[in-house]
Amino acid sequence: MQGPPDHAAAPPGAPHRGHPPHARLRLLRCLGVASGPAAALAIALVPSGLHAVPGYGDRPAYAAAVAAWMALWWLFEVLPVALTACLPLVLFPLLGVFGRGLAGDAARAAAPFVDAYIFLFLGGMAIGAAMEQWSLHRRVALHIMRAVGTDPKRLLLGMLIATSSISLWISNTATAVMMVPIGLALLAQLESAAGGRRLTHYGTAIMLAVAYASNVGGIGTKIGTGTNSIFCGFLADKLGHDLGFLQYMAIALPFVVLFVPLLWLALWRVGKRDGLGPDRARDALDRELAAMGPMSRGEKTVAAVFAAASALWILGDPLRAALAPRVQAALEGLGAALGSGAAAGFKVQGKHYEATVAVLAALGLLALRALSLASLRRMPWGTLALLGGSFAMAAGIEGGGLSAWMAAKLAVVAEAPLLAQIGLASAGTIALSALASNTATVNVALNVLPQDLGVLFAATIAASCDFMLPTGTPPNAIVFGSGYVRLPVMIRTGFLLNVAAAAIITVYVYGYARHLIGG
Repeated sequence: MQGPPDHAAAPPGAPHRGHPPHARLRLLRCLGVASGPAAALAIALVPSGLHAVPGYGDRPAYAAAVAAWMALWWLFEVLPVALTACLPLVLFPLLGVFGRGLAGDAARAAAPFVDAYIFLFLGGMAIGAAMEQWSLHRRVALHIMRAVGTDPKRLLLGMLIATSSISLWISNTATAVMMVPIGLALLAQLESAAGGRRLTHYGTAIMLAVAYASNVGGIGTKIGTGTNSIFCGFLADKLGHDLGFLQYMAIALPFVVLFVPLLWLALWRVGKRDGLGPDRARDALDRELAAMGPMSRGEKTVAAVFAAASALWILGDPLRAALAPRVQAALEGLGAALGSGAAAGFKVQGKHYEATVAVLAALGLLALRALSLASLRRMPWGTLALLGGSFAMAAGIEGGGLSAWMAAKLAVVAEAPLLAQIGLASAGTIALSALASNTATVNVALNVLPQDLGVLFAATIAASCDFMLPTGTPPNAIVFGSGYVRLPVMIRTGFLLNVAAAAIITVYVYGYARHLIGG
């Protein structure tokens, strides 16, 4: 990292070249703030094909204007992403994007913010918060690493397996925050056994294992990361394709299982340069577990609720088939008693069942005092607004006619061989996710790519596969601050993994996932 310019070394009276760093940052921020409204005005007012989509009038242009505004503010991080996600609540009704009048458009723009997937993710966050509150995830991670082995090579694999397993159920950021101290404790033990020598290479491998496994592990379940929920909600609401919890795991989890060994091989090439001897970290793991003591009542309660929720999610299809007729009959009876026909066309979908299980699990944790109000307050509530805004943007693109215009323009891409479409989606999404957040990347990708389920799924998992830059994902940034990870090493290792990820996602989706997903 370069320091500030040495103006004292310049000749007396010589003008300073360039602008101070803070001035440049202010300029970039102002450009970022202006970029969204400027792009929106240009799209909305400048005559183009967006104003001539049959049956829609100017509405496709207005939908595109709002989408561009949101995308630019997400990419430049002008505001917290949750606040940017709320733009449709104001702009869609004012611009008449849905063509239902002010009140109708306001209701249509607000509906995605109470979608069932919002409540599914809310329940998942509550379970994760309870795990964090009682350190259950820490105990699980330590036992996994101890079971895999404490030889340095096995320990690295154990770190990858433990981190990815935890990230299946709680956010990648929370997983990384929890695993970094464990990794640092293990490194301290190894360095002590090595006579105080700093293990630069192995330390880099351990820290990158935390970041990479946090990102990849979240791919495996619907609640593992927000991008998965955005994808599933997009499929259900826009394409009418409902993915069950177990079906999603069958599609996505094998990719995690496949990719973790590749991460191990890549990182061991870095870590083995320190020439560590065998089995030097068992004492550190034993001390960490001994310090935790026996499982507390809170840990046991959280584990029981989590196991019950997982079983209900996995058995969702047969249980929903048995319960759906009774639920729909009850809702129709209630509607008839109240003189309302609102429930007449309601259909119980997988997302409704899964969201109900998630909310009941959260309420159960609260009732059993296994989840405190303090832990609830620490949950990333802004993520829920982000998901709602993502669904609202997709609804505006569909309801405003922009999707019809985009489908016509992307007809050439859609006519390309499916393998090429999947490859382009994978590589392009990985490249974009290095510069923007995963959720922003997925929001853009799902709405511009050909509406093939395999192509969309490839983009979704690719958004979690940037390994090259600290800015790519929060876990990348977290481990970069550990002091062990040097940027050139991260770039070299991450570049190879990015290329490998694009290739493997392409083959994986084309040869396996699309057949299960229905694309």
